[in-house]
Amino acid sequence: MIEPKLPNNEKERIKCVTESGLLDTLPESDFDNITELVAAICNVPISLITLLDADRNFLKSHHGLDISESPRSISFCGHAILHEEDIFIVEDSRKDKRFQGNPLLEGFKAIFYAGVPLRNPEGLALGTLCVYDHEPRELTKSQINALISLGKQVMNLFDLKKKNDLLEGLQKELANRNKHLRSFASHVSHDLKSPLANISSLTELLKDENKDKLSEESLQYIDYIDESAETLRDYIDGILMHYKADELVNKEFEDVAVPKLFEKIKTILMLKDTNFQYSKDGFIHNQNVAAITQVLLNLVDNAFKYNNKPNPLISLDFSNTDKEYVFKVTDNGKGIKPEKQKDIFNLFSTTGIKDIRGKKGTGIGLYTVKTLVEKLGGTIKLDSEPEKGSTFTFTIAK
Repeated sequence: MIEPKLPNNEKERIKCVTESGLLDTLPESDFDNITELVAAICNVPISLITLLDADRNFLKSHHGLDISESPRSISFCGHAILHEEDIFIVEDSRKDKRFQGNPLLEGFKAIFYAGVPLRNPEGLALGTLCVYDHEPRELTKSQINALISLGKQVMNLFDLKKKNDLLEGLQKELANRNKHLRSFASHVSHDLKSPLANISSLTELLKDENKDKLSEESLQYIDYIDESAETLRDYIDGILMHYKADELVNKEFEDVAVPKLFEKIKTILMLKDTNFQYSKDGFIHNQNVAAITQVLLNLVDNAFKYNNKPNPLISLDFSNTDKEYVFKVTDNGKGIKPEKQKDIFNLFSTTGIKDIRGKKGTGIGLYTVKTLVEKLGGTIKLDSEPEKGSTFTFTIAK
């Protein structure tokens, strides 16, 4: 018996084998399907997908054998990866001095062998797709071509798995970064709200104690300070709501009667019957009710805040199709100009319209609403006419 030599590029080859992420992994159906197919095509009892490690032959897939690795020093595959052709064939290993006395002949009756080196784009052979038989034989031309073609498919699977593993790693890293970012935003926002509240309180106290001493211009400056503090507070609330959106998406799914859901909106926002109408029937099955509630709260609250009519009226309508639930939030307010409507759901995009308290929006709320709706498998759109009102229609996938 002659032990297989090491390739000249062994150091680089071992590095690629390790980086493949396949060593010591569990069986996978994609690879097992190929070895089963190869055994059927070549009409052999044993077919393998192997990876040549430093001192062992790891069997990523083994059809017809119950072992998962063997010593590299006795492996046929160790010789195959040295072969420059597309396939390495040993028709009768008993007559080949490289394999005479090899334990595989005695233990597994490995008399016939054919192996396709699995080469990466750099030409490094990571292992083989190979077949064994217990008697001498020859492969037909079509069997050889099939074995070579399937070897290329194995390399495609190697590459795909490596890319998937890399993608999963990046996704985990991104999720971890987002988690830290949410935590950072939450802590910073919380720490900022307290001094902002102090600014508002102190400016109000300053005005009350000095209203007869300060000029109108000075009082106006104090009002500017208070308005700025409130604007910052609104941005902070918007940021917190945006980062909580991911948490809402992961809430448990549940069933709820639509009137009960709409009644909850009314209670939270403390709305009067004369200003708020809603559908009296309908039922939602197996949905993220917490996220839907947040979407409705934002849309209804905006509908009131930006309504300049003496008798503001908001109505909630519900319907459903075979594939989705449909919600409509309609108001009789200011409406939105056509040129502003196309950007209304973009982050930090605002209409420039002030609410009933004279404050402009931050452009975070509707962006978060759109994000939530899309994560629930739905869409959202706006139909609006200046001075007549707006209708926000959003869907949720069933």
